[in-house]
Amino acid sequence: MATVTPYLCAKNAAAALDFYAAAFGAVETSRWTDPETGAIGHAEFTVEGARIMIADEWPEGGVYAPDPGRSSVSLVLEVGDVDGLFERAVAAGATVDWPVTDSPHGRGGWLYDPFGHRWHLTSPEPDVTKDDLQAAVGDDYVIS
Repeated sequence: MATVTPYLCAKNAAAALDFYAAAFGAVETSRWTDPETGAIGHAEFTVEGARIMIADEWPEGGVYAPDPGRSSVSLVLEVGDVDGLFERAVAAGATVDWPVTDSPHGRGGWLYDPFGHRWHLTSPEPDVTKDDLQAAVGDDYVIS
């Protein structure tokens, strides 16, 4: 099975790592720091078993952090306690985009971290079928 590992960029990756530790209980597993500039060229952390990478901006390589509130990519993170982790993230400085609610596919909410990344914290329902989802959304969508 293939694996996709998100590689984030932040204007201050060190502060982002501190935020992810406070907000999500992230555990940093690796950090490469430029001894001259102090910039983080690469770091890795895990949240509930999910591996994520991050680095400071690298304009020479065309790598920039997202504008706050305008990320084209969302990170979907399945967690055991969506309500608790969501509240923890907001207390640490995340901005609520969509509060935690129940839906046909589980429970979850959306937020932006202070570095412009959009997160969907979710606890999905494991036994939901396409027919269940179609019945829940009615004619608003066609689920195939």
